[in-house]
Amino acid sequence: MYLALLVIFLQCSELYAQGKVYQVFTFNGVKIKVEPSDKVKNGAPMSIICHADISKNTDFQLKHNFTFFKDGKLVFMTISDKEDARYEIPVAKSADTGDYECRVKAGDKLVISKPIYVWVAGMTKPILTADKKEVSEGEIVKLRCELPEEVPPLEFYFRKIKTNSEPIAKRVAEQNQNFSEMEYYVEAGDNILQFDCFGKRQVKSGWESSQHSNKTLVTVKEPFRNPTLITTPSNNLTEGDIIEFQCSTVAAEMRGIEIIFQKNRTILNSVRDKKSLKYSTLATQEDSGEYLCKVEQGAVSKTTKLNVFVSELFPKPTLSASMTQLDENKDLILNCSINGSRRANFSILRKSSSGDILLKKSRILAIKVNVNDTGSYTCKAEVKGIVKESKPVRISVYAPVSKPTLSVVSGSPEVVLGNPLQLICHSVMGTPPITFTFYKGDEIKKNVTNDTYATFLDEDIGLNDNGGYKCDARNNHSSGVKTSNILNVTVIVPIRGASLGSVPYGEVEVGSDTAFLCSVKEGSWPIHFKFFKKTDHEELLHEAREYSDRTIWHKKTMKRRDTGTYYCMASNRASVDVRSHPITISVILAAWQKGVIAAFVLTAMAGAGAVALWWFLCKKKKAKGPSMEMSGSALAPSLASEKLTRPPSDGNYYSGSGYIEDNENHMKSTDESKGPDLESAEVDYTEVEVSTLDPHRDSMENRHSQRIYGHPDAT
Repeated sequence: MYLALLVIFLQCSELYAQGKVYQVFTFNGVKIKVEPSDKVKNGAPMSIICHADISKNTDFQLKHNFTFFKDGKLVFMTISDKEDARYEIPVAKSADTGDYECRVKAGDKLVISKPIYVWVAGMTKPILTADKKEVSEGEIVKLRCELPEEVPPLEFYFRKIKTNSEPIAKRVAEQNQNFSEMEYYVEAGDNILQFDCFGKRQVKSGWESSQHSNKTLVTVKEPFRNPTLITTPSNNLTEGDIIEFQCSTVAAEMRGIEIIFQKNRTILNSVRDKKSLKYSTLATQEDSGEYLCKVEQGAVSKTTKLNVFVSELFPKPTLSASMTQLDENKDLILNCSINGSRRANFSILRKSSSGDILLKKSRILAIKVNVNDTGSYTCKAEVKGIVKESKPVRISVYAPVSKPTLSVVSGSPEVVLGNPLQLICHSVMGTPPITFTFYKGDEIKKNVTNDTYATFLDEDIGLNDNGGYKCDARNNHSSGVKTSNILNVTVIVPIRGASLGSVPYGEVEVGSDTAFLCSVKEGSWPIHFKFFKKTDHEELLHEAREYSDRTIWHKKTMKRRDTGTYYCMASNRASVDVRSHPITISVILAAWQKGVIAAFVLTAMAGAGAVALWWFLCKKKKAKGPSMEMSGSALAPSLASEKLTRPPSDGNYYSGSGYIEDNENHMKSTDESKGPDLESAEVDYTEVEVSTLDPHRDSMENRHSQRIYGHPDAT
């Protein structure tokens, strides 16, 4: 039975598997839209709808996860088995303006819609409040403007509205808050003030403005009234009249009140803690103009203006001079006058740094002038207490210039060719300004106007500038021009191309004379020549000053030590030393000295030849005599051998037949056991005295001067 049940179960499972279908779906797209439209009025309802377009292989239920974003921020999400979802905004605000998108997720699949821009047109009405409803002039009013339902960034505009004038607006940008505050200074004359504000925000199409806020009324109290300014007798006067000004005000509190009376920018009078001030003066034409009465208290200032016109009583006097430039000791007449020949009190004055100097109370002044009278003169005229002064007249009195002197600034009247020459022209006497004129030859080179001297720099100095210089001096004196003496300037040509030669040249015999010639190619005289020999130091041998381009130095009796290298150096007033190329002098023996040496050498050679010949003959003779007679002796060979092998003792060693020299310069036999033939023989010997030889003579002579023991027959 169990087996039958198992078979039935397996059969049923197979039939169920054959009947089951796999569920498949795909997103065709996701769309988002706004109702009623993407532009909505502020305060109206708005719906944002997200629709998912999905395809399925069978009709099965699918859960959808809808997410709504505004400007990248999550604002709403819902889960539904429907393919649509709605984000409802019952009252749209300007803050709801932005880019919206929705995301739909089903299973493991996610699709995002394209964004849509929604514009909520219009902003909420701002709210304006003031911290005070009543203020005094000079105080501060603090205002606050708020857009409660708006989101920053925002811009706020505050407006100050005065009667019969355009509103004055101030802008404030707020990045992090939806309100702003502003302070206003209450100025004088702000009797009744009104304020309002509005806001702005930036949208894609530009800037959007809110409505204007409620108007806030602020009442202004005056701490004092505008000042009054009056003149007595009137504001239209004539010179010589007394004019009086009165400036006053009305104030609730006089403490701190200051009244200032001024003309243009000049303060004429002022008072404190008083309601008025007075100012009076004798009217002159210079008093015409605008006057101000200013009242100040704290930060409040009020001003009243008044124009005053003063007509001329008489014109300014005119001072005339018979001459404005004249020689000393001439007559000068000054005349002061007024147009219209009006009677007045005249005075003539001279201007001075310490003050005016009164010369005469008269309209005419006549004087004989000197140089000290140079200066500015004026005259004054007085009528009814009004004093007017003329324009100054400049009077110049001239003393004649003295004869100028022309000199070189460096002192010496010479210049090196190629260097500039600076001249100075000076006049000891003469009223400046003095005009100096410099001449080179007859050509004008420069004009200079100065006080007592002038300078001229001539940079074009030539070798043929021999015309001389002069200068003129003149001023406004009638005596005319004075001319200096002619200044002749010597042009110094620098040394160029120094050279040195000698006669004889190169080799010079001992004892002879040598002439050294030093010359230059170019250079002004006199020229200073110096002769040197090169040693461990520069050795000066000779010097000369010549008015020529060359000089000769005769050096007598040349010696071997005079061999060496010589050069010369030339200089003149140009102060430039020019050095020649060096020459080499070799001092050699004279001809007669060479002959003496040759004769001596030949004589020495002849003597040496004669000595050699004599020695040769003696040697030959000696070999034929004793050597044959002593050949029979049995001991001779041994003795001779012993003698030849013995070293010399004092350098007087003789290499003869068997004899040595004792200390007494005697020659003795060294053979004491002679043979029988030698004993029986009669031997004669001669003692020879050895003298000290000239070390320069031949050693052969020394050997022949010794005692010789030979055969009895030897001679």
